[in-house]
Amino acid sequence: MAHKILIVEDEPKLREVLCDYLSSRGERPVEAQDGMQALERLEEENFDAVLLDIMMPRLDGLSVCRAVRRDNDVPIILLTALSDEEDKLLGYELGADDYVTKPFTMSVLYAKLIALIKRNERNVLSGDRMEAGGITLDLARQRVFAGKREVALTPKEFALLRCLMQNKGLVLSREQLLIRCWGCDYEGESRAVDTHIKRLREKLGEHAACIKTVIKAGYRLEG
Repeated sequence: MAHKILIVEDEPKLREVLCDYLSSRGERPVEAQDGMQALERLEEENFDAVLLDIMMPRLDGLSVCRAVRRDNDVPIILLTALSDEEDKLLGYELGADDYVTKPFTMSVLYAKLIALIKRNERNVLSGDRMEAGGITLDLARQRVFAGKREVALTPKEFALLRCLMQNKGLVLSREQLLIRCWGCDYEGESRAVDTHIKRLREKLGEHAACIKTVIKAGYRLEG
């Protein structure tokens, strides 16, 4: 099965070369030309891995890595022309899985990429799968099933569902959900939670009945 890989690189030529190489290996590359576009892509879709350049305009790769790790465990390989050890350590501290210094060999990069994806897939253990109310959540593969039907969720919807399932039977306030799914530095309205819960329910269909609204308190998942 082809893996969907996000390529975040501001150099058009290198981005094209990476896309062509991955396509030739049967993978599904998706392009992002800078950090802001990368976050937009990650908000809308789930990926099997991310190739992330560090030196980019508007938003650098380290900032993207920090933002992604708030609610997404997708494997990340940093691409950079920098070789300073402190930069590499910072990348790992922010949650990067591996580091490749330019110039690099495509075959070596691809080998590292596939090794990370396979390691992530092997982590599908009993603790990586949750079930409640007919809903199955596969944490390692970032997949959701309502009954036997697979449901396509955005990363934020996935994070909300995961949080509710991890706290099954407990009432979580909007503020708690915001902190856990958006991050403690989120400055938007708490009603963003309501909007995402509404979309989540629509996608889950009849299985959404297990997500209960607790008046003036928040939300609770029963199962």
